[in-house]
Amino acid sequence: MSEQTPKIEVRGLAKRFGANEVLRDVNLTIEPGESLAIIGGSGSGKSVLLKCILGLIDQDAGEILVDGESLEMMSAGERDTVRARFGMLFQSGALFDSLSVWRNVTFALTRGGHGQAREMRRIALENLERVGLGEEVLDLRPNELSGGMQKRVALARAIAPRPEIVFFDEPTTGLDPIRADVINALIVELVDDLGITAVTITHDMVSATKTSHRIAMLYQGRIVWDGPTFRLRESGNPYVDQFVKGQAEGPIV
Repeated sequence: MSEQTPKIEVRGLAKRFGANEVLRDVNLTIEPGESLAIIGGSGSGKSVLLKCILGLIDQDAGEILVDGESLEMMSAGERDTVRARFGMLFQSGALFDSLSVWRNVTFALTRGGHGQAREMRRIALENLERVGLGEEVLDLRPNELSGGMQKRVALARAIAPRPEIVFFDEPTTGLDPIRADVINALIVELVDDLGITAVTITHDMVSATKTSHRIAMLYQGRIVWDGPTFRLRESGNPYVDQFVKGQAEGPIV
């Protein structure tokens, strides 16, 4: 049986800002249909790694491959085509305050235009219903929604173009435990139902363990552990043990 080509592969990735070496020889493989959580404390390099994969910033060294193809070897147009297969749920939601909910959800499909309103409303409703919202929110503005509802609208927007890969940036930050659990359950459902590949960066251990098949931990810009989620609490890794248990004493300073 032939080996499956990874959906995303990161090889020897390095990034520094001045004297601050943020990522150091990061290697990571994410399989098609897999849900990976990247954990680590503030300043560990999680967000920078995500931005490098998304192409929001350029790495200093290393290579990023999508479906076995190196992004660096592609033309700008080819990279844009690949990245059009990405969906993104930003930590803040990043909804457009001036647009209604349905226009927010379908923004990537219309590129901000105003054509095909009836069809776009139908698509918006279909995706809103997938995240537990209904017709009553279609014409509302984001500031008329609760924080949890805004997160769900942002999630509906992320999946509306039917991306192959969705990135979640601290999806439960700022939510109470009940609303956070709703978002976690939605991520699991989307991975199972749509077959997407999911990458979540988080410091929320409940979210990480509930939504992922596998977990990788970043510390000081390096992957210090990578393994199946069910082995997290028996990793035998002192960095993981300290982080998971939330202990003050240990190798993490």
